[in-house]
Amino acid sequence: MSAQKPASWAYAEEFVTENEVIESARRRGEELGAVPVGNGAGVLLRLLAAAVKAKSVVEVGTGAGTSGLWLLQGMPEDGILTTIDVEAEHQGVAKKAYAEAGIAHQRTRVITGRALDVLPRMTDGAYDMVVIDGDKVEYPEYVSHGVRLLRSGGVLVLDNMLWHDKVADPAARDQQTSVLRDLGKALRDDERLIPALLPVGDGVLAAVKR
Repeated sequence: MSAQKPASWAYAEEFVTENEVIESARRRGEELGAVPVGNGAGVLLRLLAAAVKAKSVVEVGTGAGTSGLWLLQGMPEDGILTTIDVEAEHQGVAKKAYAEAGIAHQRTRVITGRALDVLPRMTDGAYDMVVIDGDKVEYPEYVSHGVRLLRSGGVLVLDNMLWHDKVADPAARDQQTSVLRDLGKALRDDERLIPALLPVGDGVLAAVKR
């Protein structure tokens, strides 16, 4: 690997910069302990939402609204973001961020509760994009629902799939790392999906449903 590779990665990560509203949301998320997506991951979310003209998006893990703001930037003006989080406090902060960004309130459905209680009630094949950034141990169950919810040609996105650079280290065998490593391999081999693992932020796995 080139000695300049880390510098190139850093350059790419900051190639598109966040606006003031997203920066504020990110800082509030950090203060709350709701770790926001990295800048590069946010830019990728915006790109994917725009590429598939995602009018209906499900997000597992609202946080302080950082990822939602990136998604909404890429979605059509009539697109609706459904975002799920167990922490009502986090969602209150996210709603403030959406308002600061001038997002019409009817464009967001903010659902407080466990994703595994909410996702089973959602409609098969009705969504253009599913974004997963919740409890890492529950990722496989989120994915099972996510694939079901997506239309053909829809995009599944999972954040933290390199998990602090531990997934690539075979010696790292804690529960979260092992779950994410095994899940990544399963998605790589899933014939329903066309996947890619991208080294942006903390690692983003994106896959198109066939």
